[in-house]
Amino acid sequence: MPTYTAPARDARFIINEMLDLASYGNLPGFEMATPDVVDAVISEGGKFSAEVLAPLNRIGDEEGCTRHEDGSVTTPKGFKEAFDQFREAGWGTVAHPEEFGGQGMPHVLGFALEEFISSANQAFGMYPGLTNGAVSALIAQGSQEQKEKYLPKMISNEWTGTMNLTEPHCGTDLGMIRTKAVPNDDGSYAITGTKIFISAGEHDMADNIIHLVLAKTPGAPDSTKGISLFVVPKFIVEDDGSLGERNGVTCGSIEEKMGIHGNATCVLNYDGAKGWMVGEENKGLKAMFIMMNAARLGVGIQGLSQAEVAYQNGVTYALDRRQGRALTGPSEPEAQADPIFVHPDVRRMLMDAKAFTEGMRAFCLWGALLVDLTHKAQTEEERQEADALIGLMTPVIKGYGTDKGYEIATNMQQVYGGHGYIEEWGMSQFVRDARIAQIYEGTNGVQAMDLCGRKLAQNGGAAIQAFFKLIGEEIAAAKDVDGLGDMAGKLEKALGEQQAATMWFMQNAMQNPNHLGAGAHHYMHMMGIVTLGLMWLRMAKTATERLASGSEDKAFYEGKLATARYYMDRYLPDAGALRRKIESGSDSLMALGEEAFATAA
Repeated sequence: MPTYTAPARDARFIINEMLDLASYGNLPGFEMATPDVVDAVISEGGKFSAEVLAPLNRIGDEEGCTRHEDGSVTTPKGFKEAFDQFREAGWGTVAHPEEFGGQGMPHVLGFALEEFISSANQAFGMYPGLTNGAVSALIAQGSQEQKEKYLPKMISNEWTGTMNLTEPHCGTDLGMIRTKAVPNDDGSYAITGTKIFISAGEHDMADNIIHLVLAKTPGAPDSTKGISLFVVPKFIVEDDGSLGERNGVTCGSIEEKMGIHGNATCVLNYDGAKGWMVGEENKGLKAMFIMMNAARLGVGIQGLSQAEVAYQNGVTYALDRRQGRALTGPSEPEAQADPIFVHPDVRRMLMDAKAFTEGMRAFCLWGALLVDLTHKAQTEEERQEADALIGLMTPVIKGYGTDKGYEIATNMQQVYGGHGYIEEWGMSQFVRDARIAQIYEGTNGVQAMDLCGRKLAQNGGAAIQAFFKLIGEEIAAAKDVDGLGDMAGKLEKALGEQQAATMWFMQNAMQNPNHLGAGAHHYMHMMGIVTLGLMWLRMAKTATERLASGSEDKAFYEGKLATARYYMDRYLPDAGALRRKIESGSDSLMALGEEAFATAA
């Protein structure tokens, strides 16, 4: 049976030491996030995830969710009780505004908890995770009446939330949606249509489910410019906050999926359901993108989370399983065989996993800090800079984080050999659950095009230039620190590869947009590699300072430095290969006609 322990020590290192969260204590909400509070939240949140949620992960995979004849859905055994504990402990309230019942603490802590929960039980974590995205959209675009009516109980997780975009005939191209919203006399709208792939669309764990639904009003443009957003509760919420009649939205079926079986992924049928417009008419996509961007960051964390739990189990197995002898001679001559941990190829997979998970954790938590600074930094200039950076980083966190997360999960399955393919060992579930993260909330190809087709050129390229400036300055500073010069030089070379690839796009993509499309995936991965390089340089600098100060936790910091050197040696060189792929352009990619892809009989 697989096991999970929350990486609390590493999370504390990143939050308290690398990010130095206490140094932001002059900003709203940050004053509460003292190192002692951070330690308590990380420790207790990790304990809850490991002891309550992780034991339910396999149960959720095996049992799945059950739809009944009346359209109701029950979750796997133990999920409802665990959700009650989650709600009663207030874990969902940590980073939400105090005005509506949240604790008002930084998103950094919320992101750390999301990782622990998702590692322990990704399917469970999606129920409050989707709610967080719906809350973000309502905070940004909802009326004051809507905020007061829905947010307190959504933040407390008495009610949960969903996002309803996809329809049977359209996914990414939302301009094609057919769901209609016809005005009623009382100011509400009658919502009619079918939505598919709705995570947490129906379940038995909350008193109400608040659906955010994209639909088109009569006469709206037949494109993305004609989309409006509506809040459609499962049960109508009366003026006094009590629940009224059941609304006209039902679960038609539960999707049969490859993984995340413990989450109810529903087909939802809207039959004149009452809904209320959120924000302006025909401006729904703007509101929905707020929710989608929050969800994309959450999905990036899912990539990290499955890599982490698979890595933990891969290490345990490699230390226990005995096969063959070390190439340099028996490591344990008294035993019949050595642990497979001694074999360089197994070490390669384990070190790749360690370097990615610790680097990606730092990336996600830095991203969370940028989210906080977007709203809470002291000056408008600082807020805009943070907003531009997290906008640039969001597709990388989602796309690169989930591509590599899935790769790490499959590599950890490989560590198990044949046992990794057998269900009882649990590695199959990590692989199957990790796979969805590359697909939903915008496939990773869409993320790559968002990065390269929109974010690079946005505002004259201001965000990417700010990123290049930031990383360049940190490289220059690190060169003057004993022991960091070589790492800084390797990161500088990788940064040069990314800058050159960026320039190639500028010079070639305008004349042939296929050049951009052909290289977007490679560029997203290159940027992920370089950004994790920045995270490792920061962690190495922090570890060096702690060792110089005589810290008692010597082994931890020495491990950080060793892993940083591994990352710089083994990950950063890929930036050069990716640049060469990008500069090969699209000619050979697009050369074959469609008929050449058909298989001859």
